[in-house]
Amino acid sequence: MLEPLGILLGADAAAAVAAGIALNLAGGPAAFTLVRRQGQTMPIAGAPPAWAAGLARLSQAPPDWANLGPGPLVMGILNTTPDSFSDGGRHHGPAAAIAAGESMLADGAHILDIGGESTRPGATPVSVATEQARVLPVIEALARQGAVISIDTRNAATMARALDAGARIVNDVTALTHDPRSLPLVAARACPVVLMHMRGTPATMDSLAVYDDIAIDVATELAARLAAATAAGIAGADIMLDPGFGFAKTAQQNIDLLRRLPMLLALGCPLMAGISRKSTIGMLSDEPDPTRRAPGSIAAALFAVSRGARTLRVHDVKATVQAIKVWQGLNPPPKPQPKDAPPPAATPRPNPPAPAAAGC
Repeated sequence: MLEPLGILLGADAAAAVAAGIALNLAGGPAAFTLVRRQGQTMPIAGAPPAWAAGLARLSQAPPDWANLGPGPLVMGILNTTPDSFSDGGRHHGPAAAIAAGESMLADGAHILDIGGESTRPGATPVSVATEQARVLPVIEALARQGAVISIDTRNAATMARALDAGARIVNDVTALTHDPRSLPLVAARACPVVLMHMRGTPATMDSLAVYDDIAIDVATELAARLAAATAAGIAGADIMLDPGFGFAKTAQQNIDLLRRLPMLLALGCPLMAGISRKSTIGMLSDEPDPTRRAPGSIAAALFAVSRGARTLRVHDVKATVQAIKVWQGLNPPPKPQPKDAPPPAATPRPNPPAPAAAGC
């Protein structure tokens, strides 16, 4: 699996691509000048021909997931639970949750992610009936207003009821492993889905944060879930991948994974980053109160966008939308290339080094 390095932004990225020494990252304004595979790093212009397909996956824009455009997309977090780590209880009850969703839409959210069961570390599971009682009235009300709604659940029965109520997207923290009915359900409904990396359950995941190489291991495990989903009949263009910051990962592992986020683009799917208000932000900013972590969350979100993230799952919608607009103004998208234009990379040098063995 190829890992892009030497990330550039803005005018530097455009100039490097024009000079043939860089490729745009995931079709966006960022570019990369180096590529690494199994410890072997080289300029893209010197990469062996066997790496061409991998370079193309890294440089091309992923599919237009959920017909929502190139992004960055902002997914507003709407927890209807009393015990979520940051906003538990604030939106508990249909009236409060509907009002919060309307506010997020007015602030520019592209998607509302509605969940009725907390999956924070140590969270107690709730019954499917309780989960559905919390989310269905909210989904129905906001769907009538035209909101694009994602149901945040690991239960197939709740997925089905939510889709019937007007949700368009399934977001499963277990990547459709918790409930054996989930894979065939999502395939039959042909709806967009987010597959998140996680190990274990909320009760056990903290004990499973052991990796040989955090980026390679997460990419490998997500690749397995991607293969299972497509084998079950889910269209590859309907799949978004989420590395699962904070799920079976320490704070330092979250940091390392965020820095190496571009590696996951090698899987050919758009990426979602959900690091809003999490303990890693608190550790880096010395802020113990999750509700006071908006500035740090936005800094991490923009870093994720610069590394190829298509969707940001956030609590602070209005501030994030404003930050993205400024970021886009400073980093305009690349100019469209003519259809018959040659690839931007220079011709590989003669006698390139032999490619590494297949695999991550």
